[in-house]
Amino acid sequence: MSKPQSGKGRKCLVAVRIRGVIDASRDVRTTLQMLNMKRNYHAILIDNRPSYLGMLKEIQNYVTWGEPTKETVQMLIEKRGRLMGDKPITEGFVEKLGFKSLNELAEAVYNCSVSYNKLPGIKPFFRLHPPSKGFKGKVKKSYQAGGEAGYRGEAINNLIQRMI
Repeated sequence: MSKPQSGKGRKCLVAVRIRGVIDASRDVRTTLQMLNMKRNYHAILIDNRPSYLGMLKEIQNYVTWGEPTKETVQMLIEKRGRLMGDKPITEGFVEKLGFKSLNELAEAVYNCSVSYNKLPGIKPFFRLHPPSKGFKGKVKKSYQAGGEAGYRGEAINNLIQRMI
């Protein structure tokens, strides 16, 4: 059995933590910790491999996720991406990593040819603001039931725009 090529048939996902973990089970807390979602409004970029999907299913009552557009990924990296010293990601740093520009880095992350959380010197999460004009539904209900938690597909782009 051969190892799958990185980026082949994979889609980029963005997940945002929207709830605290008081009264949450230990499994939920450790899963959030493993995904670097230590606080509310932390977002991560991952791909849709089965291990990540299982983790998202475990914490679906505490996060919301979906498929971002390339523009959303680029905006996240440019505006909210940070280096380890809490400095913004610059074109010079991106060139040291082997990319020509921030655009090319965003394209590579979106196409899953490079894993954002494995890039050296870059924080593996994004700190976002609470959404402007607030959440439209309850954070304790699933998105399908009129709330905010769980899988939301393309609608994640609108939420991320309001949180950047």
